[in-house]
Amino acid sequence: LEGLTTASTFVLEQPRCVFEKYSNADIWLVVALEKTATTFNNSVAPGTSDSAFQNFPDSVPAYMTLNATLANYPCPKPPGDITVLRVGSETSCTDDKARPTCNGPLSGAGPYLVKFLALEGSEPVAETEWSKPITLRTAKSPNSISTTSGGHSAGMIALTTILSILFAILLAGLVAML
Repeated sequence: LEGLTTASTFVLEQPRCVFEKYSNADIWLVVALEKTATTFNNSVAPGTSDSAFQNFPDSVPAYMTLNATLANYPCPKPPGDITVLRVGSETSCTDDKARPTCNGPLSGAGPYLVKFLALEGSEPVAETEWSKPITLRTAKSPNSISTTSGGHSAGMIALTTILSILFAILLAGLVAML
Protein backbone atom coordinates (compact mmCIF):
# COMPACT_ATOMS: atom_id res chain seq x y z
CA LEU A 1 0.00 0.00 0.00
CA GLU A 2 1.16 3.51 -0.78
CA GLY A 3 1.70 5.59 2.34
CA LEU A 4 1.57 2.63 4.71
CA THR A 5 3.21 4.90 7.26
CA THR A 6 3.63 8.65 7.12
CA ALA A 7 4.88 11.18 9.68
CA SER A 8 1.48 11.22 11.43
CA THR A 9 -0.57 8.25 10.19
CA PHE A 10 -0.39 4.53 9.57
CA VAL A 11 -2.56 1.87 7.96
CA LEU A 12 -3.69 -1.43 9.46
CA GLU A 13 -5.92 -4.32 8.53
CA GLN A 14 -9.54 -4.31 9.68
CA PRO A 15 -10.44 -6.99 12.25
CA ARG A 16 -12.38 -9.19 9.83
CA CYS A 17 -13.63 -12.53 11.23
CA VAL A 18 -12.33 -11.73 14.73
CA PHE A 19 -15.38 -10.70 16.76
CA GLU A 20 -18.08 -12.88 15.13
CA LYS A 21 -19.39 -14.15 18.50
CA TYR A 22 -20.14 -10.60 19.70
CA SER A 23 -22.81 -9.30 17.33
CA ASN A 24 -24.04 -6.66 19.83
CA ALA A 25 -20.60 -5.30 20.62
CA ASP A 26 -19.07 -1.98 19.68
CA ILE A 27 -15.55 -2.46 18.35
CA TRP A 28 -12.98 0.19 19.25
CA LEU A 29 -9.41 0.69 18.14
CA VAL A 30 -7.05 1.36 21.04
CA VAL A 31 -3.85 3.29 20.23
CA ALA A 32 -1.00 3.53 22.74
CA LEU A 33 2.67 4.34 22.86
CA GLU A 34 4.77 1.21 23.31
CA LYS A 35 6.00 2.42 26.69
CA THR A 36 2.46 3.11 28.04
CA ALA A 37 0.50 0.21 26.51
CA THR A 38 0.85 -2.00 29.57
CA THR A 39 -0.90 0.60 31.74
CA PHE A 40 -4.03 0.68 29.55
CA ASN A 41 -7.16 -0.34 31.48
CA ASN A 42 -9.70 -1.98 29.15
CA SER A 43 -12.58 -1.04 31.46
CA VAL A 44 -12.10 2.68 30.73
CA ALA A 45 -15.16 3.93 28.86
CA PRO A 46 -14.64 5.39 25.39
CA GLY A 47 -15.57 9.02 24.89
CA THR A 48 -14.38 10.12 28.33
CA SER A 49 -11.42 12.24 29.34
CA ASP A 50 -9.68 9.02 30.49
CA SER A 51 -9.60 7.75 26.90
CA ALA A 52 -9.65 11.00 24.91
CA PHE A 53 -7.37 11.64 21.95
CA GLN A 54 -6.84 15.24 23.10
CA ASN A 55 -5.24 14.01 26.38
CA PHE A 56 -2.92 11.51 24.66
CA PRO A 57 -0.07 10.91 25.51
CA ASP A 58 0.27 13.48 28.31
CA SER A 59 -2.30 12.21 30.81
CA VAL A 60 -3.83 9.23 28.98
CA PRO A 61 -1.78 6.06 28.29
CA ALA A 62 -3.97 5.10 25.31
CA TYR A 63 -6.91 6.54 23.43
CA MET A 64 -9.91 4.86 21.83
CA THR A 65 -11.08 5.71 18.31
CA LEU A 66 -12.72 4.35 15.13
CA ASN A 67 -15.89 3.02 16.76
CA ALA A 68 -17.57 0.35 14.61
CA THR A 69 -19.91 -2.60 14.83
CA LEU A 70 -19.62 -6.11 13.49
CA ALA A 71 -21.57 -5.00 10.39
CA ASN A 72 -18.60 -2.78 9.45
CA TYR A 73 -16.26 -5.80 9.44
CA PRO A 74 -18.21 -8.59 7.70
CA CYS A 75 -16.71 -12.03 7.34
CA PRO A 76 -15.76 -12.98 4.69
CA LYS A 77 -14.88 -9.73 3.00
CA PRO A 78 -17.29 -8.79 0.20
CA PRO A 79 -15.54 -8.21 -3.15
CA GLY A 80 -14.44 -4.61 -3.62
CA ASP A 81 -14.58 -3.71 0.08
CA ILE A 82 -11.80 -1.60 1.57
CA THR A 83 -10.16 -3.72 4.27
CA VAL A 84 -7.78 -1.22 5.87
CA LEU A 85 -8.09 1.54 8.45
CA ARG A 86 -5.98 4.70 8.43
CA VAL A 87 -5.06 5.74 11.96
CA GLY A 88 -4.48 9.47 12.43
CA SER A 89 -6.41 10.72 9.40
CA GLU A 90 -8.80 13.30 10.96
CA THR A 91 -7.32 16.77 11.32
CA SER A 92 -10.52 18.71 12.04
CA CYS A 93 -11.07 17.34 15.56
CA THR A 94 -7.56 17.53 16.98
CA ASP A 95 -8.40 20.28 19.49
CA ASP A 96 -12.15 19.62 19.75
CA LYS A 97 -12.78 18.40 23.31
CA ALA A 98 -16.36 17.55 22.24
CA ARG A 99 -14.87 14.76 20.05
CA PRO A 100 -12.80 12.65 22.49
CA THR A 101 -12.84 9.70 20.07
CA CYS A 102 -11.10 11.73 17.37
CA ASN A 103 -8.87 9.80 14.98
CA GLY A 104 -6.40 12.67 14.93
CA PRO A 105 -2.85 12.78 13.58
CA LEU A 106 -0.21 11.21 15.78
CA SER A 107 2.28 13.66 17.19
CA GLY A 108 5.47 11.64 17.42
CA ALA A 109 7.33 8.84 15.68
CA GLY A 110 6.20 6.31 18.31
CA PRO A 111 6.60 3.41 18.37
CA TYR A 112 2.85 2.80 18.72
CA LEU A 113 0.91 -0.34 19.58
CA VAL A 114 -2.73 -0.94 18.66
CA LYS A 115 -5.41 -3.46 19.51
CA PHE A 116 -9.13 -3.87 18.96
CA LEU A 117 -11.50 -3.97 21.92
CA ALA A 118 -15.11 -5.20 21.80
CA LEU A 119 -17.46 -3.62 24.36
CA GLU A 120 -21.07 -4.52 25.10
CA GLY A 121 -22.33 -1.42 26.80
CA SER A 122 -19.33 -0.47 28.90
CA GLU A 123 -18.20 -4.05 29.55
CA PRO A 124 -15.20 -5.44 27.66
CA VAL A 125 -16.13 -8.82 26.13
CA ALA A 126 -13.18 -9.48 23.81
CA GLU A 127 -9.94 -7.95 22.64
CA THR A 128 -7.04 -8.70 20.36
CA GLU A 129 -3.42 -8.81 21.41
CA TRP A 130 -1.31 -5.66 21.07
CA SER A 131 0.22 -5.29 17.62
CA LYS A 132 3.91 -5.25 16.89
CA PRO A 133 5.48 -1.79 17.34
CA ILE A 134 4.64 0.67 14.55
CA THR A 135 7.14 3.47 14.01
CA LEU A 136 6.18 6.46 11.90
CA ARG A 137 8.45 8.18 9.42
CA THR A 138 10.39 11.22 10.51
CA ALA A 139 11.29 14.20 8.38
CA LYS A 140 14.90 14.93 7.53
CA SER A 141 16.50 18.02 8.97
CA PRO A 142 16.89 20.74 6.32
CA ASN A 143 20.60 20.86 7.19
CA SER A 144 21.05 17.22 6.15
CA ILE A 145 19.87 17.80 2.57
CA SER A 146 22.69 18.19 0.04
CA THR A 147 22.77 21.55 -1.74
CA THR A 148 25.20 20.52 -4.47
CA SER A 149 23.75 20.14 -7.94
CA GLY A 150 22.98 16.45 -8.15
CA GLY A 151 25.96 15.47 -6.01
CA HIS A 152 28.58 15.76 -8.80
CA SER A 153 32.14 15.55 -7.56
CA ALA A 154 34.88 18.03 -8.46
CA GLY A 155 36.59 15.37 -10.61
CA MET A 156 33.41 14.81 -12.61
CA ILE A 157 33.06 18.54 -13.26
CA ALA A 158 36.74 18.86 -14.33
CA LEU A 159 36.48 15.88 -16.70
CA THR A 160 33.29 17.24 -18.28
CA THR A 161 34.91 20.66 -18.77
CA ILE A 162 38.04 19.20 -20.42
CA LEU A 163 35.99 16.99 -22.75
CA SER A 164 33.77 19.93 -23.72
CA ILE A 165 36.82 22.06 -24.58
CA LEU A 166 38.37 19.24 -26.65
CA PHE A 167 35.07 18.74 -28.50
CA ALA A 168 34.90 22.50 -29.26
CA ILE A 169 38.49 22.44 -30.63
CA LEU A 170 37.68 19.38 -32.76
CA LEU A 171 34.53 21.04 -34.11
CA ALA A 172 36.43 24.28 -34.87
CA GLY A 173 39.10 22.26 -36.74
CA LEU A 174 36.41 20.49 -38.76
CA VAL A 175 34.77 23.80 -39.72
CA ALA A 176 38.21 25.28 -40.68
CA MET A 177 38.90 22.31 -42.95
CA LEU A 178 35.63 22.78 -44.78
